[in-house]
Amino acid sequence: MADGADEEDVRERLKAALWFAVGKIVDEESMNKNRNATPQFIGALTEMLWNQVETVAIDLESFSQHAGRTTVTTDDVLLLARRNSDLNALIKDFIDKRKAAKAKGKAKR
Repeated sequence: MADGADEEDVRERLKAALWFAVGKIVDEESMNKNRNATPQFIGALTEMLWNQVETVAIDLESFSQHAGRTTVTTDDVLLLARRNSDLNALIKDFIDKRKAAKAKGKAKR
């Protein structure tokens, strides 16, 4: 039972951190655009984002399990982004640059 309580505590802390981060972003954008955002708007936006994050996490976990792995890899992320060609291209470009930098670092040794 302690594990479930600990897991719920972690979940609530993550959600609170997300709410705080969303609030900061909304406040900054509101100031830039000379608009106001209510706490209810921030809460609803946070809830929507949280649900999206949960869905993405479940999908990534499913992709890695389907491939027989216990770890999510960049291949899983690319598979998740397959329907958004612009996002897929950005992620692929980022991965390629990281791999090139890693290879360059190994070559220097």
